[in-house]
Amino acid sequence: MPFSRPLTALFATASLVLATLPAHAETRSAIFAGGCFWCVESDFDKVPGVLSTTSGYTGGDLQNPTYENHHGHKEAVQIEYDDTKVDYATLLDVFWHSVDPTDGGGQFCDRGDAYETAIFTGSPEEKKLAESTKASAAEALKQPIVTPIVAAGTFWPAEDYHQDYYTKNSLRYKYYRYACGRDQRLEELWGADAHKGIPSH
Repeated sequence: MPFSRPLTALFATASLVLATLPAHAETRSAIFAGGCFWCVESDFDKVPGVLSTTSGYTGGDLQNPTYENHHGHKEAVQIEYDDTKVDYATLLDVFWHSVDPTDGGGQFCDRGDAYETAIFTGSPEEKKLAESTKASAAEALKQPIVTPIVAAGTFWPAEDYHQDYYTKNSLRYKYYRYACGRDQRLEELWGADAHKGIPSH
């Protein structure tokens, strides 16, 4: 057949091109509570592969919680990410190094149940990874880690004015973050590993 050789070359080229294409991207989500959701949102928005972040409330039984009334819920952030660019294990690593997981009474200047840390998992695999990295954090800090790992429930997005607060109200946010002592405590706790995985913090 006169066209067999060109066709063979064409198919070989096509196969090579397909082999070099990136894997099909799948959007996945993760939910972390790390104190003030403005700060958690700001940190994770800087992580390559994160597509979006949403501040909200989760972990409690109250329906339709609001900022004024979210009793039983924690401030949390839902993270949508491209799993071909960043994986769940990396997000966990970022989480641990951007919070004080030894504090069971809140985070930094924000005290109370709503500001306590937590990891909300969506599968047995996520739970296993979270538990493994929790053990690693305890070993690194030589202190007990009080962050609970629980199954994710309903996530309630916070009011619009809380979303992207760090960009909408940049000066107020920067003042709050500094005055709250978040970064100072992280550097004290984690040293050079504070903010690990967050570029240009």
